[in-house]
Amino acid sequence: MVGHRRLVLRLLLVVVAMFGFGFALVPLYDVFCQVTGINGKTAKQASEASLGVDQQRSITVEFISYVPRALNWQFGPQQSHVTVHPGETLKVNFSASNLSGQRGTVQAVPSVSPGLAANHLQKVSCFCFEQQTLDPGQQQEMPLLFYVDPALPKDITTLTLAYTLFAVEEQPVDKNTATAQLSANGELSNDAAL
Repeated sequence: MVGHRRLVLRLLLVVVAMFGFGFALVPLYDVFCQVTGINGKTAKQASEASLGVDQQRSITVEFISYVPRALNWQFGPQQSHVTVHPGETLKVNFSASNLSGQRGTVQAVPSVSPGLAANHLQKVSCFCFEQQTLDPGQQQEMPLLFYVDPALPKDITTLTLAYTLFAVEEQPVDKNTATAQLSANGELSNDAAL
């Protein structure tokens, strides 16, 4: 009986340790990817402007986009690729169209391949920093202002910048705001209807 109790306690300890390790994996993975740069994540805020241009090198930057089937939008770059010198700031436009019958909000999430180059693609201004809301049938041009850091390893001559478009859940109606929009006769106005 004592042997069974020890076995149960050991197994319980293993289960608790595995559970704790599972929670620790996500932050550990994020730290690992940040240190090694292997996952292709780019910065989530604007970079400083470039300080110099390396005229001796040329880098090809390819642009691709993904839109999930369930999202009835068109989204993509207006040009498939550009050639830049490291440090040269360039503007590229993407366009988005809401083909659905209702107002929608989306977020573009970027990634760079090869992953080691992600820290060297500097976005000075990007539509991906903010959510984009379009009415049904509305089309919008979305600019990206970027440069490739001159510190990019010499063996990397081509980068691929990919954007995936995700739907953002609708925000719940704030009942305090809706109550404030009640008309004098006690009815909700059209734009405050729940």
